[in-house]
Amino acid sequence: MEIRTLEKLDFRMWLKLYEFYAEHYEVKLTPEGVKTTWGWLMDDAHPTIGFIAVDKGEFVGLVHFRAMPSPLRGENLGFIDDIVVKPTKRNMGIAKKLINAVKVHGINSNWKLVRWITRDNNYQARATYDKLSEKSDWNVYELKCV
Repeated sequence: MEIRTLEKLDFRMWLKLYEFYAEHYEVKLTPEGVKTTWGWLMDDAHPTIGFIAVDKGEFVGLVHFRAMPSPLRGENLGFIDDIVVKPTKRNMGIAKKLINAVKVHGINSNWKLVRWITRDNNYQARATYDKLSEKSDWNVYELKCV
């Protein structure tokens, strides 16, 4: 099992995992959105970073994350935007390895913490997250701008 940064040649295999992730959250990907996201991931000047979990040449998980400014602290925190593991590869410690890779990046970037959100009914993922981190008492709100 290898966790590594996404590379340009990874696009097709990354997209298969990302399409599965979008289906799970009932989000319709668009060609423009995919192009934008992939562009961010390939742009060293953009804050979004992608790691991939590779097992014997197969892409089995991914995580997208970024620095997130914390004005109250006057410093960056980390934020995981997307994390997914193929269903056939779950309960094998892959999510833990992906999150730990983000943690190492965060330590190297002087982040004090990394945050992420998941749906309340995502019980399998939450069981993993509960072992690796502390659940905060923050509530998430969304304001539509469309």
